[in-house]
Amino acid sequence: MTPPTTTRFRLPAAGRYVLDPQRSTASYTGRHMFGMGRVRAQLTITSGELRVTTPVRDSQVTATVDAASFQSGNARRDRDVVSSRLLDVTQHPTITFSSTTVREEADSLVVEGLVTAHGTAVPTQVRVQALQVDEEGVHVHARAEHLDRFAFGITAARGLVGRYLDIELDVLAVPL
Repeated sequence: MTPPTTTRFRLPAAGRYVLDPQRSTASYTGRHMFGMGRVRAQLTITSGELRVTTPVRDSQVTATVDAASFQSGNARRDRDVVSSRLLDVTQHPTITFSSTTVREEADSLVVEGLVTAHGTAVPTQVRVQALQVDEEGVHVHARAEHLDRFAFGITAARGLVGRYLDIELDVLAVPL
């Protein structure tokens, strides 16, 4: 007998699912100009996997993002962000997430893990806000809030580039 789920959505069947990079996106939101302006950008998810288990706490999530794919619609900003002053994509071409545990809450799943960017791994919580299972696979909308770029050792351009950022994920994972 399966224990009742407390979340507002149906969990996918146990198994392995791979992220479809063509149908998955990562969106960045941060501040600039001493917090007065908002910056939005897209990043390309290149790969990832969901391993769904029972109990769900033992499930695993991995994802890889192409750091050089940062696109905000402002070419100068995009060059600055991927340069050696900030993301340094020549030395650190990817940003990765690897989960350590998954827990159910009343209105979401919380995936705890490590984000590695700029060569530094930082504990992070990703809150799954919506999850839908259909014939295509598993559609997931999730968000990591208030990531501190200083924790990753990215400290240049203080004031011009905000310290904290949010990442929003919309992914499709298909069964293997």
